[in-house]
Amino acid sequence: MPDPAVLTVSALTRTIRSLLEEQVGDVWVEGEISNHRLQSSGHQYFTLKDETAQISCVLFRNAGARLPMPLRDGMQVQLFGGLTVYEARGNYQIIVRTVQPKGQGSLQQRFEALKLKLAEEGLFDMEWKKPIPKFPRCVALVTSPTGAAIRDMLNILTRRAPWVRVLVFPVRVQGQGAEQEIAKAIQLLNRAEEIDLPVPDTIVVGRGGGSLEDLWNFNEEVVARAIFASEIPIISAVGHEIDFTIADFVADLRAPTPSAAAELLAPDVTELRRHFEALDKRLAYRVNTTLEQHERVLELMDKGALHREPVRLLRDAEQRVDDAESGFHDALSGFWREIEDTLIHHQHALERFQPTRLLSDAGHRMDLLQHRLASVVRQRINQEDERIRAMRKLLKSLGPDGVLARGFSMTTDPTGKAISDATKVRVGDMLITKFANGSVSSVATGNK
Repeated sequence: MPDPAVLTVSALTRTIRSLLEEQVGDVWVEGEISNHRLQSSGHQYFTLKDETAQISCVLFRNAGARLPMPLRDGMQVQLFGGLTVYEARGNYQIIVRTVQPKGQGSLQQRFEALKLKLAEEGLFDMEWKKPIPKFPRCVALVTSPTGAAIRDMLNILTRRAPWVRVLVFPVRVQGQGAEQEIAKAIQLLNRAEEIDLPVPDTIVVGRGGGSLEDLWNFNEEVVARAIFASEIPIISAVGHEIDFTIADFVADLRAPTPSAAAELLAPDVTELRRHFEALDKRLAYRVNTTLEQHERVLELMDKGALHREPVRLLRDAEQRVDDAESGFHDALSGFWREIEDTLIHHQHALERFQPTRLLSDAGHRMDLLQHRLASVVRQRINQEDERIRAMRKLLKSLGPDGVLARGFSMTTDPTGKAISDATKVRVGDMLITKFANGSVSSVATGNK
């Protein structure tokens, strides 16, 4: 029998690696983290285990930077990555791309399902987004009254825009029933006048960072629909920059953090001062320019004839009024004369076109045409009669009788058919010879 193929360790390891990557590939795995190590390079190495087995895992720096929480031993997690073999040690391992706490899988499914539902209903469409006021006078903060988020927002608003009135509407932002409080706060702020509250220009809905479970109240449908129904523009400021909630998609504007939301609402005092100084300069320039123009007009008026000789100008105006009055009367008289001439012209035209007169003229024209037609017909008949007589005379002189009268004769067969060729006459044929005053019968005896 042939010798079996012998593989090197490297070749066998590469074969196993290819089989694992092709046959298994990307997988979701859950278990407990142990032996976690964070290297100076930023890469993380740990073991994922359950009651009976374990597997090595590698989380490279770029993927680890996107995680919402740091990893530690004892954490129950679900991770997603690609199964492969580390050839240097011959260990199979998972190259991890994302990690989430165990139990977040169902929350993520709920998140994606609600996101798809609301997107299909159009709650995320840009056409419904309301503009955020650039210089709000009253801002409502719907958040926890004890969290770090409220302190950061109040500090920024007070420092950057001390003129803005801030209305804090305290709600729970975590735990069962917190979503109902958030939705109710939004609804009440939209009826602020009815409950004797200041009417806000903008509402900020948010809280500080946390896990997916901590932020989940902002992923509830009741909060999303309350934000969409609000007539007051709403800024969503939930968690950190990497956190996204359903509230972010429905709100008129998403701020990456509560502090960023406060900065958006409160332009810096220094910037505003520069803006107002520029406006002051433009306004002063326009006022001065307008005053100079009016001053020049007044100077011209002061030097003009109206200021120096008002009586003469008044008399000139009176004379122009008299001239205009005379011209008006002349124009009016000419106008009436023109109308009278036009009426006379139309009257004469109507007389020329009276029906009885038109019928009489038409009758005279018909009689004249009838006489002309009879004369032309008679003349044409006489001409044709003369032409016929001439043709008859010509026909008679050129016809057989005329030829016979000049001494000629014509030979025919007994049927009257003229014989013009002697070669066609046979001996014994009957011939008839016509003369001017009769005919003679003969029998052919030969031909020459």
